[in-house]
Amino acid sequence: MADYTPSEMMIVCSARALAGERVVFVGVGLPNIACNLARRTVAPDLELVYESGVFGARPARLPLSIGDPTLVSGATSVCPMSDLFMNYLQGGRIEVAFLGAAQIDRFGNLNTTVIGDYRRPKVRLPGSGGACEIAIHAQKVFIITRLKKRAFVERLEFITSAGHLTGRPNQRKSLGMPGSGPQRVVTDKAVFRFDADSGEMFLSSIHPGVTVAQVQAEVSWPLKIAADLQTTPPPSPEELRLIRAELDPTGMYTT
Repeated sequence: MADYTPSEMMIVCSARALAGERVVFVGVGLPNIACNLARRTVAPDLELVYESGVFGARPARLPLSIGDPTLVSGATSVCPMSDLFMNYLQGGRIEVAFLGAAQIDRFGNLNTTVIGDYRRPKVRLPGSGGACEIAIHAQKVFIITRLKKRAFVERLEFITSAGHLTGRPNQRKSLGMPGSGPQRVVTDKAVFRFDADSGEMFLSSIHPGVTVAQVQAEVSWPLKIAADLQTTPPPSPEELRLIRAELDPTGMYTT
């Protein structure tokens, strides 16, 4: 059990970050596994909320999409998406939300719309879905994505979901955004946090065997580094057992 995959490392880092949290907005894939791992370890009272209108989900198996019927099993409530967004998200009841992105900049702004010119893009991406509203209203946002230079860019080609915008103090508040924005970015090589004053991303910890130079090589701007830069603790045997035996036994997301 000593060996682990980059995906397993991302899952474990994300799960540990949920210690003490109560309500989390989650999608499928790695965030879903991370939240279910957190419920089995550091956050037994965690309530999982899915965009399709499910609150307090207890999925009986690994869901394939946010519309998978397994999300309803054991759920506290099932309601229309409009009710979920209005009463829970816009009502300020979502403590943490997980988001991913094709591109992220130094202030945690996200692009899931286009790569290239908007009218004649190189790639047209899925768009916002509920991500824009989630980024605005969730009390905290955790971003989970792989570390690649094409993703960690100096300037976004389209801002789909607001992070800390341009980094000016209280800028989100002045625009009526109630949530505090992105708080951490979990990748396959390192974990990043955000400076409370400038809103800029900084390197908080590097995973075992990874160097700062390797991280900087995949980031398109001069990266700020924490004075107390840590090495991320590796997954424990029990965390790996839970992932492999209970949460993703076929290795759909973790291999």
